[in-house]
This record gives sequence, structure tokens and C-alpha cells, in this order.
Amino acid sequence: MSYVYAFDHKHKRPPMQMKDLLGGKGANLAEMTSVLKLPVPPGFTISTDACRAYMKGGWPAGLDGEIAEQVKRLEKAMGRTLGDPKDPLLVSVRSGAKFSMPGMMDTVLNLGLNDQSVEGLAAVTGDERFAYDSYRRFISMYGRIVLGVDGEVFEHPLEEAKAKAGAKSDAALGAAALKKLCTQYKAAVKKATKKPFPQAPADQLRGAIEAVFRSWNGARAVAYRVREKISHDLGTAVNVQTMVFGNRDQNSGTGVGFTRNAATGDNKPYGDFLVNAQGEDVVAGIRNTEDLDHMKLHFPKIHDELLAIFDRLERHYTDMCDTEFTIEQGKLWMLQ
Repeated sequence: MSYVYAFDHKHKRPPMQMKDLLGGKGANLAEMTSVLKLPVPPGFTISTDACRAYMKGGWPAGLDGEIAEQVKRLEKAMGRTLGDPKDPLLVSVRSGAKFSMPGMMDTVLNLGLNDQSVEGLAAVTGDERFAYDSYRRFISMYGRIVLGVDGEVFEHPLEEAKAKAGAKSDAALGAAALKKLCTQYKAAVKKATKKPFPQAPADQLRGAIEAVFRSWNGARAVAYRVREKISHDLGTAVNVQTMVFGNRDQNSGTGVGFTRNAATGDNKPYGDFLVNAQGEDVVAGIRNTEDLDHMKLHFPKIHDELLAIFDRLERHYTDMCDTEFTIEQGKLWMLQ
């Protein structure tokens, strides 16, 4: 029995029909990759079978080997290695149940960063600020979601750093301030957990996957399923995907977009967008977003490309679709 499937795996049925196994997000990522050939960052899905096995008897036998095999495949495709101190591959880890449960389960971004690889990321991008911004985001996200550290221990130093720099948002903080935040965040994790922040990417990945499995039975998720009459036995899939960065520079950005107006059905796409940001900046409400018309002012060609993809998605799925996308240094990527 296989527990793990690459996005481009050749299934016997169209992936969009396999939400029981791949979860909604994984099924659609596979569909966009293998059928529609859209620009999707490569990755793999750990199936709902693995989650159900975990809930019954702990970490499934053989899962480590399958994950390691897929990570190697990803490293070969991208020409980079997870945790490489010179040019690291970074991944996101996201939940994805059969039925959409927005905001109920957990996501970890920038996984693979540690004290060595952050320096490699700074060197290879020529952007120390970007590297340490990515690292401090990862430490706080991993600390909260995987290690159970109270989010306030990360918020207070961030607010202090912004006040000291006279910065209205974290986007205005410089490399030195972000580097100091990383040190403060790691110290906060050690104080709260009595252990240093994990540096080995394989340990980070296993921790994040387990956290997503556990979040299926988190209080928020259980309450949501009760309200929506969703079975508690389904489990969630986990999607591990190559990171692309909307916070690289002013030629990057991220957003969410709907293929038409959800309230009226009018064929006018709409969404929220931010320049030089990561996805959580858009959905968390911590920065004021722009709409897709403003995105057209920043990125006219990519705006046209996005609307063409919206049209293809609607024709393919014969329904309105909601999407997440990132622009990394002028290239559009579809995240879901």
C-alpha cells in the first residue's frame, strides 16, 4: 500500500475524482499539474490513508521511506537539497481534507531553514533581508503549530522591533532587525519547550506532517465538522510543496482570486493581492490588501495570464473556482 503520491503521479482516474485519497487540495494540485499543465510548484501528497493509520496506531510503518524517496525526487527536479547550507530547497506543509475546512487545520511555510541554510539562502539570493524574514516566519509558525508555543512570545518582539525602527509593517524591517528577531524567537522556543529549535530538515518535516495529522482532531476542526456534518473518520491529506516566494522583492507578490463574483455570479474575477508578501499576510488581515485591478497596475502581463488560467479552470471544473497564487520575481505560480 502506497501512502505518498507525487503531484504528477499517473493515477488510473482523473485526480479530481480522488478526493477520498488525496484530499481536496491534493486532488486539485494533481489535476492542475498532470491534466491542465498549469505552473504549479512541484510536490507530493501524503494520503488520507496515512492520517487514518496514524490516528489508529501512530506513525505508519514505511511512511518515512516513502517521504524520503519523494523528497529526493523533489530535490532532483529543483536541483537543490533540503537544508543545503549553500542553496537550500524549502517546502511548505499544508493540510487538505476531502471537504474544504478553511482555517481549521495547520500550515507550515519555509520548512528547511536552519542556522546554516538561512545564510545560504541569503548568499544565493543576494538578499540577507529576505532570508532572515523567511527564517523568522518559519520559526514562529513552526513554534506555534508544531511545538505548541504561545504566539504572543513571537508577537511582542516583533512589535518592539517595529516600534524601534519606526516601521508600520514588518515589510519595512531591515536585515539586522530580522536577524535579531530570529535569535529572540529561537530563545523563546527553547524557554517554552526546554529544547533548542530543531535544525535537521528531516526532523522539521516529520514534525510538521505530524502536526497536520494531529490538527484533524484539534478543537476547531472537530467543532467545524460537527457543524458542517462532516465525518470524523475521513482524516486529512498532507501536501508538501516546493516553496515559491512572494516576498522576494517588489517584482514578487501573492494573492487569492475567485474566477467570478461569488455573491452575484457575475463573470468578473475578484480577489486580494499584496506586493512583496507571503500568503499568510493576505489572509491574516495584518496588512491592507489591494484588489486584482491594482495587481494589473503592478503586473499587467501576469494579470492577463492569471485571468486566462481562471477561464481554463472554470471550463475544466464547470464551476466557480477560488485560487491562491504567488508571483516570484515576475513568474506566476498557482498554489491551489
